[in-house]
Amino acid sequence: MNATIENAPPVAQDDSVDDMLLWWEAHRFLHYEADLLDHREFDAWLSLLDEQIAYRMPLTRNVRRDAMAQEYSGKQDAAWFDEGIDTLRQRVAQIKTGIHWAEEPASRVSHLVTNIRVLDVTPDEGGGDLVRVRSRFLIYQNRLQAEVNQFVGKREDVLRRRDGRWTILSREIHLDQNVLLSKALTIFF
Repeated sequence: MNATIENAPPVAQDDSVDDMLLWWEAHRFLHYEADLLDHREFDAWLSLLDEQIAYRMPLTRNVRRDAMAQEYSGKQDAAWFDEGIDTLRQRVAQIKTGIHWAEEPASRVSHLVTNIRVLDVTPDEGGGDLVRVRSRFLIYQNRLQAEVNQFVGKREDVLRRRDGRWTILSREIHLDQNVLLSKALTIFF
């Protein structure tokens, strides 16, 4: 009997934070955010973003297995997005003008957010907590009759939880595709 236990494969260990209530709150927050985006409630979505937000989507590269650390462009390299709150507000304002060529008529978008894991919690300098969360997404975009785009990837967010209010302090988006086939990149991740 001991021989079976000794030869058993190792058990995978999940080192994420073991706090069900915290996970549920982060889960609800991310699903609420996705719902706001899907219903084009961009002003309400902006209110979920921290004033110091860093919103970044590096480029994805095809690299050899021994160079996986270079799969995504670095902080000083080119990126699809590398924005703060002012640029995000400008993007929303542009979409709301009604004359944005890539969003008139408006796209129909569905955000699916899954595999949400709370990686760690640290105290925030101003009180509250900084909650690092990793998730996966699938975003479906349809525009006009036959214009369809799908975006699949991973996100790592730092959420600020202060006085019962959650905001997104940073978001790093990693697409699983390295060539974008869409005509424009107007959606929010």
